[in-house]
Amino acid sequence: MSTTANVCFTANVKYSRLFLSIPLLFGAVLAAPPPKSGIDTEAIDKTCKPCDDFWRFANGTWVDKNPIPASRPNWGTMSVMQDGNRERLRVILESAAAGKAAAGSNERKIGDMYAACMDTGQREALGVKPVRAELDRIGNVSTRAELQALLLTFLGEGLPVPFGIGSGPDMKNTTEIVANLFVRGTSLPEREYYFRDDERSRKIREEFVAHVDRLLGLGGVAAAGAGQTLLAFETEQARVMKTIVERRDPYSRYNKMDLAGLNAISPGFDWAPVLRTLRIPVTTPLIVSDPNVVKHFARQLAEAPLDTWKLWLRWRVLKGAAPMLSEALEKEDFRFSEGVLSGTKEQLPQWIRCTATVDRSLGEALGEVYVKKHFPPAAKKRMNELVENLRATLREELENAAWMNAETRKNAIAKLNAFQAKIGYPERWEDYSQVQVRRDNLLAGVRSARLASRTLDLAKIGKPVDRNDWGMTPPTVNAYYNPTMNEIAFPAGILQPPMFDMEADDAANYGAIGAVIGHEMGHGFDDQGSKFDFSGNLKNWWTAEDRKKFDARAQCVIDQFNTMDVGENLRHNGRLVVGEALGDLGGVGIAYKAYKRTLRGKPAPPALDGYTADQRFFLAFARVWGNVYRPEAMRMRLQTDPHPLARFRANGTLMNIPEFHMAFQCKIGDAMVRPPEKQCKLW
Repeated sequence: MSTTANVCFTANVKYSRLFLSIPLLFGAVLAAPPPKSGIDTEAIDKTCKPCDDFWRFANGTWVDKNPIPASRPNWGTMSVMQDGNRERLRVILESAAAGKAAAGSNERKIGDMYAACMDTGQREALGVKPVRAELDRIGNVSTRAELQALLLTFLGEGLPVPFGIGSGPDMKNTTEIVANLFVRGTSLPEREYYFRDDERSRKIREEFVAHVDRLLGLGGVAAAGAGQTLLAFETEQARVMKTIVERRDPYSRYNKMDLAGLNAISPGFDWAPVLRTLRIPVTTPLIVSDPNVVKHFARQLAEAPLDTWKLWLRWRVLKGAAPMLSEALEKEDFRFSEGVLSGTKEQLPQWIRCTATVDRSLGEALGEVYVKKHFPPAAKKRMNELVENLRATLREELENAAWMNAETRKNAIAKLNAFQAKIGYPERWEDYSQVQVRRDNLLAGVRSARLASRTLDLAKIGKPVDRNDWGMTPPTVNAYYNPTMNEIAFPAGILQPPMFDMEADDAANYGAIGAVIGHEMGHGFDDQGSKFDFSGNLKNWWTAEDRKKFDARAQCVIDQFNTMDVGENLRHNGRLVVGEALGDLGGVGIAYKAYKRTLRGKPAPPALDGYTADQRFFLAFARVWGNVYRPEAMRMRLQTDPHPLARFRANGTLMNIPEFHMAFQCKIGDAMVRPPEKQCKLW
């Protein structure tokens, strides 16, 4: 789970009840069936002591019996949940594709897009024809003036250009929707991929060069040394970019200016035509996330060889379209993007790739059908109850946080009280009336959906904030916290076993989905979220003394993750993962206390499946993170992902939790118990 954007989960088994057919005798009384434990006892590795490696104890047998499929970079609880949702979406989409829904209806559009994606014969026959016009227009550019004109044309058509604008709340005045401007011309996953000098990083750059050459060649673009040229071109932009850790600071991303200010930092490029092309008033305030990159873009536009710019544009057109074109282009895109970078051996089945395409393009049209079939009102009601119990518990923690003074405590509670919780799906569905989908051209439909989505997004500038907006589609197996909206969101896709089970004992539900709810609430008080107030404004609401105390607590987590060996003598970057690790630490602690509140002072229920209620709580939490990675995927996550690796989200968190130590009788000196003076605590 993450701020605005996010983490994923998955489940590994489907639970079932054994119903016995017993003849009823007159006067017989049938005992109620015992509650469902909600834990997967078959996943547990009893050869591993829980106090040595709790992640292995909770997940080891399942991991051993379920190796990573050839088509995946990682595999675990989350993956199985995602696959279950994909199967449900497949049924919906196959029905829509085979049906005769009215032209222009959402059902017709999702069916036509799925059918176009599945029709590999038609895509093969088209080859690169769907992008030939763009490639030709790029080839016809002969002056820098023509280059700038083409960039504006491509921008208007939703085609690849190195800059863009989206809408969003002004971080210092969230009642106002303004324009957010970004420039991004790099292709590798993260800035440091261009500069790390270890053997694997050098190999990735070599493979990138070969990948560019192959993809351009398959697209009919012959250019000697193209890959090397583009690597050098992109490296120069990467050199001026903020690091991934620097970008975590919201103050560094808040650079508000008007059109004159923007033009002043990028001499030679007038941004007024960009605004007019996107139908944005030139008086609109602009938030520029990285002014140095904007400056560099203007210099490159004026100084880089025209042929290099043309080469980059052809590359980005082909790269963006490759998964929707011929088999050769799609396979080459997979070979680098999934094979080289993540170690994946095989492509996902075509139907999975196509369900993902429709979900990305027409997510709420597909999601509306999904929630009607798979997310009953009772589930939403139960989730709201869980959220409010977690909120009440966190409120008590804040009220009793002795290290906070009265002013900071008051502000923290005001922020918690203002949290908006979104459960399952939007109250109002997105309008797809402007999207044109054709069965004979997949790329055209996907581009139409992207353009319509951007048009809706930009239309929000200057208007009141729309609290209906979601950052994820309903079938998504994930959750998020949005600091500028001060909201937490849980799509319907994540609200299924073993994450959320309507039939399971409370201990398991609080250990799994309860910890996720607590995690997302915790993001409001992590190293980034804590800089936004109850209205979502970027504003310091801490006293100077309390902020220092908070930073010291965060530093404890940074130090912990900096020092844990994750294998091959690799480490997390503590300053990168601190927000998610704080979310986990606070989330599981709050969820445990919230579970205890449900007992209302009464003893916990008896053991189920051989485990006490407290043990089931922590087993459910660790089972969420039953995920393993290919070596390449692990390295990429360490370099790019603000979430710790799954094993360390479980173990690293629980090493700090005294209630866990008590539940499994772990003692000082055990691997799962940090020395008391080093145990991290948020509240």
